[in-house]
Amino acid sequence: MIRLLIADDHPIVRDGIRGMFAGDPDFEVLGEAGDGARAVELARMLDPDVILMDLRMPKTDGVTAIKELVRLGVRARVLVLTTYDTDKDVLPAIEAGATGYLLKDTQRDDLIRAVRTAAQGEAVLSPSVATRLMGQVRAPADPLSARELEILELVAAGTTNREVAARLFISEATVKTHLLHIYAKLEVNDRAAAVATAIRRGLLQ
Repeated sequence: MIRLLIADDHPIVRDGIRGMFAGDPDFEVLGEAGDGARAVELARMLDPDVILMDLRMPKTDGVTAIKELVRLGVRARVLVLTTYDTDKDVLPAIEAGATGYLLKDTQRDDLIRAVRTAAQGEAVLSPSVATRLMGQVRAPADPLSARELEILELVAAGTTNREVAARLFISEATVKTHLLHIYAKLEVNDRAAAVATAIRRGLLQ
């Protein structure tokens, strides 16, 4: 029997996940948590085999919870089950120690197979996430620096180079230099394309 813990801040989602495993003698849902901190607490108390973990939750998010579970040496495998598949969601979760990453539109049979796979310690990824990670491996992107992201956020808000310079207390020439670096890293030629590419990659909301 595979013992499960469900962590999601939406009760209706938790009910739906619990219902998927109800009646199957191979699974037992030990408990539910509405945020990451509670998930860590219950994982230590109940010792599940697999934790189905949402990422964006109040108080303590999923990635923070995964890191804490690893730090505490909790043996449970974490299978992320979320709506989001952008780089800024997928990569931190995998790096934190998640065994798998699925999206909430996953079919019931696929989810059950994924839980079985995760319980055995094997990685499992939704097709879109696998494609995204393969793209990272084949063509690793040069990450934008914190300053470059800050400038790109201002550009996305319609701020001019002069306004960016004034707001960040740097010269307009420095802003232009940063933009050139951003264009090169994102492989684009102008401001609009930079913003569009950054949004598509999940670098900007």
